[in-house]
Amino acid sequence: MELGEQLQRLREQKNMSREDLAQEMNVSRQAVYKWENNKGYPDIENLIKLSELYEITLDELIKNDRTFQKKISIDEDKKKENDLSGPGFYIGMVMACIGLFIDLGPFSSGIVILGFLTMAFYEDLKKTFWDVKKDFSER
Repeated sequence: MELGEQLQRLREQKNMSREDLAQEMNVSRQAVYKWENNKGYPDIENLIKLSELYEITLDELIKNDRTFQKKISIDEDKKKENDLSGPGFYIGMVMACIGLFIDLGPFSSGIVILGFLTMAFYEDLKKTFWDVKKDFSER
């Protein structure tokens, strides 16, 4: 059973209208409609509120919806990509510092720019590199 179907069933068991639930959750009636029709998902705070309201665990609430579980996994991956403690940040910082503090003539500004681009797009550069390498190894 998908999350939306379960949310609708639980709401109906409590004899609540969408409007009642929306007021209880402090969201719009349209948000409740989207949740129940799998057109959107509640954020973690609202999932916690829903689990408390319906007196079920978060596990029981989301366990049977594989699509929602995959979305959570994808969102976690995106969060990791934006982490400033990754190697791209450090590589970019080193390049930017080299460009700023070591006089390399006209190349200095290019190295600084390349450093900042590496910080911003490291994951994309890494993916592109591995895709190109994979293409060459397949030939």
